[in-house]
Amino acid sequence: MSHNALRQSYIKLEPQTTLHGFSISGLATYLQIPELDVVFDMGECPISALPLNHVFLTHSHGDHSRCLMRHNSLRKMMGIQKPAAYYIPHFLMEKAKKWIQAEAEFEGVPPGKFKQPNLIAIQANNQLHQLNYRKDLYVKAFAVKHTQPSLGYTIFKSKKKLKQEYIGLPPKELIQLRENGIEIQKQILTPFVTFIGDCIGESLLDEAHIWESRFLVIETTFLDQGEEEMAKAKGHTHLKEVIDILVNSPFIIKTEKIILKHFSMKYTKDFILKRIRESIPDDWHEKILVLL
Repeated sequence: MSHNALRQSYIKLEPQTTLHGFSISGLATYLQIPELDVVFDMGECPISALPLNHVFLTHSHGDHSRCLMRHNSLRKMMGIQKPAAYYIPHFLMEKAKKWIQAEAEFEGVPPGKFKQPNLIAIQANNQLHQLNYRKDLYVKAFAVKHTQPSLGYTIFKSKKKLKQEYIGLPPKELIQLRENGIEIQKQILTPFVTFIGDCIGESLLDEAHIWESRFLVIETTFLDQGEEEMAKAKGHTHLKEVIDILVNSPFIIKTEKIILKHFSMKYTKDFILKRIRESIPDDWHEKILVLL
């Protein structure tokens, strides 16, 4: 079926935002957003991912995680000195440390020379975490249902806006207020992109905030009629469940683009594109994109 995990898809969402990656169930999932300095999951590690400094892991399945430390070691080989920030679900942290050390020992790294990478435990709660190297970006993690404990992530963009009471004041007065130590701006956080690794369809309704993200990346592992129950049993989403939300959403969908990914490897690329094109409602055709 010629699926190749190192042959990336490139999706231009807007002039300043592009997605680079690949996602076929069981083979590999990874998604790079260079403009945000972010990678979601690391089922494979292409060279293009090495300059990116923030890596978010959703869960422990190998097609999402196996090259996490390949990213770390290749950066060292390429002479990248800045330590990448690896955001790890808190429930995986201890296992991750043992796995990473065991991998280093397997490759022959002497115990005295082994050093854990910059692992950051992240929990599913309403807390926003500022990205290590981006003061304008924050992330929120949330739990989704899969066969293994798993997280989704929403990246928020931060910007400053003049407080209402100071709008219309002359520049000189604003400068004087700031010099007097008065905070004249407020922080505005807007959900920009949400990425969910694997989950059952009902998880898409559990977190209404994901539909406020400007861009939403979700799985549709199964596409064929009659596979709905199998999708749920295997911890995945069926295309029909996504369509049902689009048609009968219990909340307002503000998302501009929905990127579908993680298709079963049994499907050909032509079949995937044909089934989605035939199934998606007409008014969503321009808003649905595919990551293969």
